[in-house]
This record gives sequence, structure tokens and C-alpha cells, in this order.
Amino acid sequence: MESTMDVWKEFNENPITHSAAHHLLAILELTRKRGYARVTDVAKFLEITTGSASTNLKSLKQKGYVIEDENRFLILSEAGLAVAEAILKRRTILEQFFVEVLGVSPTQAEIDACKTEHLLSAETTAKMVEFQERLG
Repeated sequence: MESTMDVWKEFNENPITHSAAHHLLAILELTRKRGYARVTDVAKFLEITTGSASTNLKSLKQKGYVIEDENRFLILSEAGLAVAEAILKRRTILEQFFVEVLGVSPTQAEIDACKTEHLLSAETTAKMVEFQERLG
């Protein structure tokens, strides 16, 4: 059995921070809506400065999640797209679980899902889906 310290270390080793998750989701949504995303678009979407967006995106580029082409358009790599879609799926599952199973208000469910979407494991996500399906 893992000790409390081992669990804490696992939490800190999560490759995607809350901020990184939002940047990936912003690129995903902008690309789906407009067909493209630039640093300035991500900054506006997230209501942060262009400098902050640029700094955060630099880390995602270094990790191989985001590619910036010669025209300065941001593209999610295959790994970045997979992470963004997984986060979006978790957010949806969490929101549904909070509202339909726990009776949380939709507004609070959205807030809480946003806080935890990038932290939940694939195993726990799958178990939540199974649980919700059993409830029918």
C-alpha cells in the first residue's frame, strides 16, 4: 500500500497543470470553432495577457503537446490532442456525475469539474462512467 507521501508525490508528478489543461482546451476549442489558434487568441479566450499565454504555451511546446507552425498558428500534436480530448471527456463525466448523481447545481458542477478534470485518472473516469450507466 502506498504511503501518504507516495500519493502526494504522484499528485506533483502530474504532467498537466490546471493552467496547462486550460491552454490545451483553448487551442482545441479555437481550432474547432475557427480552424486556427494563435497565442493572442488563446490569451483572449482565457482572459489572460499574451505574455502569460506565451510563457505557458512554451512549456507545452517543450513537452511536445503543442506545435507552432511557420505562420505562428498553434497546433495540438497527436499527444496534445489526446490529452485535451481526455480532459474534456473527464470534465463532461464529472459535470454529469455531480449534477445527476450528487444533485449539485450545474454552475457549481462546472466549477468543480474544472478544478479536477486534469487530475482524475483514466481508471477512476471509467469507473464513474460505469457507475452512471448502472444508474441508468
